[in-house]
Amino acid sequence: MLNLSNLSPAYGSTKNEKRIGRGEGSTRGGTSTRGHKGAKSRSGYKRKSGFEGGQMPLQRRVPKFGFTNINRVEYKAINLDALATLLEKNSATTMDAAYFVANGLVSKNAKIKILGRGEVSTALEVHAHAFSKSAVEAIEKAGGKAVTL
Repeated sequence: MLNLSNLSPAYGSTKNEKRIGRGEGSTRGGTSTRGHKGAKSRSGYKRKSGFEGGQMPLQRRVPKFGFTNINRVEYKAINLDALATLLEKNSATTMDAAYFVANGLVSKNAKIKILGRGEVSTALEVHAHAFSKSAVEAIEKAGGKAVTL
């Protein structure tokens, strides 16, 4: 009867690990498959990331340029045609950040900018962090309101 005390792997499914550095009789004594001399043959060897054997590494060959503005604000753009398709699915008079998150257009902490591609036919109150001029015109033309957060 088979139980936990007499389980063993199938014949031929396992191999013994290579026993390295156990004398010449094992055929893996001496240099222990590390070759002759050099840093890689020594104990404690660890290659530095990006090391190219003494050649000037890529991260030092390629020049630095430009700068990153720490005050830059990234907006998630939503066009008016996206608002129109949302209205077709479920009618709403006000659209705010929570509404956009609930419908999967933006993530929770994203800043939202409404852009003017497309048209809106119904009167909407849209709350966002920024609007393009064309978007504001289109929303107000339809009888709605663009509210900046």
